[in-house]
Amino acid sequence: MRKFLALVGIAASITLSSVSPGQAQQAGSIVNVAVIGEPASLDPGISGTDLVGMISQHVFETLFTFDSKWNVTPLLAEAMPTVADGTVYKIALRQGIKFHNGRDMTAEDVVASLKRWMEVASRGKQTALYVKSVAATGPSEVTLTLSQPYAPLLSLLAFNNSAAAIMPAEALATPLKEVIGTGPYKLKEHKPDQYVQLVRFDGYKPRSEKADGFGGARVAKFDEIRFVPVPDANTRVEAAIAGQFDYVDSLPVEAFARLEKGKARPALLNNFGWPIFVMNNKEGPLKNEKIRKAVQAALSETDMLAAGFGDQKFYAVDGAMYPEGYAWRSDVGVAGNYNIADDKKAAALLKEAGYKGEPIRILTSRQYEFHYKMAQVAQVYLEQAGFKVDLQVSDWATMIQRNKKPELWEVFITHSPFLPEPALNFIMSKTAGGWWDTPEKEKALEAFNSATSQDARVKHWVALQKLIFEQAPIVKIGNFSALSAVSPGLTGFTPSPWPAFWNVEIKR
Repeated sequence: MRKFLALVGIAASITLSSVSPGQAQQAGSIVNVAVIGEPASLDPGISGTDLVGMISQHVFETLFTFDSKWNVTPLLAEAMPTVADGTVYKIALRQGIKFHNGRDMTAEDVVASLKRWMEVASRGKQTALYVKSVAATGPSEVTLTLSQPYAPLLSLLAFNNSAAAIMPAEALATPLKEVIGTGPYKLKEHKPDQYVQLVRFDGYKPRSEKADGFGGARVAKFDEIRFVPVPDANTRVEAAIAGQFDYVDSLPVEAFARLEKGKARPALLNNFGWPIFVMNNKEGPLKNEKIRKAVQAALSETDMLAAGFGDQKFYAVDGAMYPEGYAWRSDVGVAGNYNIADDKKAAALLKEAGYKGEPIRILTSRQYEFHYKMAQVAQVYLEQAGFKVDLQVSDWATMIQRNKKPELWEVFITHSPFLPEPALNFIMSKTAGGWWDTPEKEKALEAFNSATSQDARVKHWVALQKLIFEQAPIVKIGNFSALSAVSPGLTGFTPSPWPAFWNVEIKR
């Protein structure tokens, strides 16, 4: 499978550098990062949002992570696991790893952290279905025993959203009362709606390998990273142009030309990801599949994308769950179920379903301006088809809290990068927002997860994509490119879905 993101059009002279193995941490400076808003949580297990993942990856670490080609690679694990019969994973742990409270990490901490992850995290719950036991089988060894082969296991353990982060056993309260990890930075202060302040952890022990993607050596060159919530997209653009921040996340793509004339440089990630219309499959009118199909039939993805991104060079009207170039790419199910914009078909489905005009509450936020613009277009098309729509706009953190409660919404708009392993997509978990849980889906997912060859897994993924179109738990809007802004003095930085600021320094 090709790289999961193509870096194109990086309009800045971003100097990429690597860190030599074992390089000592150096005193640096402060890097100021503008993000889309206040994080809903600093608990990397509870939250599956990119914002929390971006921040928390500096503080917390997982047993594995991804290299620059999106292969799983060890992080807190000493090496890749030994696997017997596809069901017994023995994981050797690195020694001499310290938590931010000064205590050494033990196998018991890892076991307790993984058990909590399987209890509270959506992707952990997804994994728990296949796990018979997690045990410390030595001072520096943990063994996971599965009930059957589960191909996505290592990718799920490596992912930084809904993350299997390793924490001290004594700090594993839910919700977390202490933010203690093993990462190169530790939390110093969190002032909600003002900043999250991380400072270098001098007890951090980098890996000895050369930095490679999220893998290899992580060296904290800054004294401090300060993540500052800037909820208004236009304010983020003006701040980037004025050079007020070293990195500015998630900018409207129509600001590209203006950024080229400012003090920061635009960085564009082509085919970054996909906006998603997530429907409530658990409660309310959209529990009825025919009403979800009516939503699917009513929408014009072409118009939603045009409203959200403007210039066609920033988006593609594409219904497949993966773009061209991925092994998972398939057009099965797209025809007749995507970009229909047929209000008569939608109205007929509503009549057949017995829709009685119940409000369809759409949750969205202007912190991602393209979400809001797409929601406005969707409202028009849905009302033309006979839906009663209640568009509810809030800050991102509030929306994330509300979408955990099925009684409060029918639709929320979000987006995701294209992920290297389809099982990482939150819609695959029946406990994640949307709560897609049907016998057909579970049967197809079981076949996908237990397949041992890539060819077989691709075949089963195609069956899952077909079900997504047939049962309409979500509507994929299309593909889009993501724009951010980078200070020309920031060196060692590589744009990614979850920007990382280790191995990075600033020259002012």
